[in-house]
Amino acid sequence: MHCRSKQNFLIPIFLCAALSAAQTQPTAVVRARELGVPFDGTPGPLNAITDVAGVEVGATTLIHGEGALKVGDGPVRTGVTVILPRGVKDNDPVYAGWFSLNGNGEMTGTTWVEESGFLEGPVALTNTHSVGTVRDAMIAWGLKHDALTQPWSLPVVAETWDGWLNDINGFHVKPEDVFAAFDSAKSGPVAEGNTGGGTGMVCYRFKGGTGTASRVVSAHDGGYTVGVLVQCNCGRRPQLTIAGVPVGKEIPEGAPYAEYSLPASGIPAPASASLPGSETEGDVGSIIIVVATDAPLLPHQLKRLARRAALGLARTGSTSGNGSGDIFIAFSTANPHADAEPGPNTVKVVSNERISPLFTATVEATEEAIVNAMVGARTMTGRDGHTVNALPHDKLIEVLKKYQR
Repeated sequence: MHCRSKQNFLIPIFLCAALSAAQTQPTAVVRARELGVPFDGTPGPLNAITDVAGVEVGATTLIHGEGALKVGDGPVRTGVTVILPRGVKDNDPVYAGWFSLNGNGEMTGTTWVEESGFLEGPVALTNTHSVGTVRDAMIAWGLKHDALTQPWSLPVVAETWDGWLNDINGFHVKPEDVFAAFDSAKSGPVAEGNTGGGTGMVCYRFKGGTGTASRVVSAHDGGYTVGVLVQCNCGRRPQLTIAGVPVGKEIPEGAPYAEYSLPASGIPAPASASLPGSETEGDVGSIIIVVATDAPLLPHQLKRLARRAALGLARTGSTSGNGSGDIFIAFSTANPHADAEPGPNTVKVVSNERISPLFTATVEATEEAIVNAMVGARTMTGRDGHTVNALPHDKLIEVLKKYQR
């Protein structure tokens, strides 16, 4: 993973904090399970989407500048994340299905996923106004690496809005940032929180971003792995629920966007105090969920899997408000060369009577990935001095104990 300075050169991610006072001092990496959050299910060795063999993840993180917003200059708090179903070196298409829980967002390329049943390349995640740049760069990368499966390319790029912290209208994600994300793609542990496309995101009005988790179903149910990666930028503070506990209501302090909420008196906030596309006490962000599995599933079954991600999201409290773009995609790394010419091709498939454990695994991994995004994030200050606080680990532990969790 890399970050880029204002001068457009790439440096290792561990130096990112030196670029801006917006990053708090680094602390040891910790995940929700290590804090004692009780989750259901059995995770894979990494508890990450990369537990699904072959999946690789890369990211570029862009952090520079501070103070007042100057469009085109910064401050910049954004990036791009790429997920490659079979890794950088294998462009064999995978069966896929997608689902929109609330469509106030974007995931390009999904009409062809729906029509063909295949995902023909990587999935990329970025901010709302960088989708076009990332899409074009993915085509250029595919051409350079002879990775296109057709004479044309229809990349899958999804977005969430980071405009509270980032100069989103400055278009700071460049093609070279996408290329750098591909160059950094690997298996193994996945960085969480303020990283890649999740750099400037806000989740339940705590600092959000990138999160991941996995589940392994029992040998009786096939021993398959389900991995999830989220770019989490959704929800209101009172909604936040962790392991069934109303954490958001117990830790109400310091929620951003407070000036855009309905006052306690019941008098509506002035029209001038509304975020574009927002609603009173509604969501102003989104969440993208990517589900990977090694279970042999057909496209219509993968759409069913993608739908179940909504239940994992709901476990954390979201009701998918009008202003939220909640869009999910699921793919299977099983059945290589299912699209090989000239066909016909033989594939394996899990029967519908045996698919329910994979639904459960998707729900559980999605819930944990969202919490991991918040636990892994750090307090960040961005444009115009806007600060979004990280979920305080000590208070989270206290609240869980209060509810005997």
